[in-house]
Amino acid sequence: MKDKENKFMKYNLDKFKEGLTDLNLTLTDEQLNQFLTYYELLVETNKVMNLTAITEFDEVIEKHFLDSLSLCRVYDFKNLPEASGSIKVLDMGTGAGFPGIPLKIAFPEVEFVLADSLNKRIRFLQDVIAQLGIEKIEAVHARAEEMGRNKSYREQFDLCVSRAVANLSSLSEYCIPFVKEGGRFISYKSGEIDEEVEQAKKAIFLLGGKVEDVYKFDLYEQKRSFVLIRKEKKTPKTYPRKAGTPTKEPLH
Repeated sequence: MKDKENKFMKYNLDKFKEGLTDLNLTLTDEQLNQFLTYYELLVETNKVMNLTAITEFDEVIEKHFLDSLSLCRVYDFKNLPEASGSIKVLDMGTGAGFPGIPLKIAFPEVEFVLADSLNKRIRFLQDVIAQLGIEKIEAVHARAEEMGRNKSYREQFDLCVSRAVANLSSLSEYCIPFVKEGGRFISYKSGEIDEEVEQAKKAIFLLGGKVEDVYKFDLYEQKRSFVLIRKEKKTPKTYPRKAGTPTKEPLH
């Protein structure tokens, strides 16, 4: 208990708590402590591995933690239908664990799979998962193109999310194959995205999806958006195409 108290005293959590209130989220002391432990592991590991260019505490709070948790503006994790039990979420191209780890800490009952193509990032995430003592979460080393053809993952998720920096057409080909019919793919985006969304609509349709909404908001000085895509029918077996193709030759 004393270690926890010392950790809380070490950091000013005012900005984090204000941001949580704005998102209508309440975290226990244990959950706050998990965020602080995650921050310390991120910064320590970042000294030997390139995980993030953002390491200053308040910036990590804003640009990683609160940005990740902003998903609850458009997706209600708190009022999931009881009949469906726990939902299953895939974070594709998770990198250092964003948005998956913050969402998992905030909503521990939700099942998560974090996927990334770089094995050393996955090893870092496995260490984070062990240190935080969180369950119903798995970190998988895989390329989206191969993983998307694996029956264990294809069309197995209620929700796929991604903060990966990629064109929406390419990102949709990486992510939509994982989503069940009736589920959603939600892409985190920044800046002006109207043209990008318009150009991606044909690709999204080919993959079995439909743009449901584009939600724009300000996060401190950042312009942020969510593109909500609903999976309306199964993705044709031809997608995703072979490794590298979705990025080099986006569907349009």
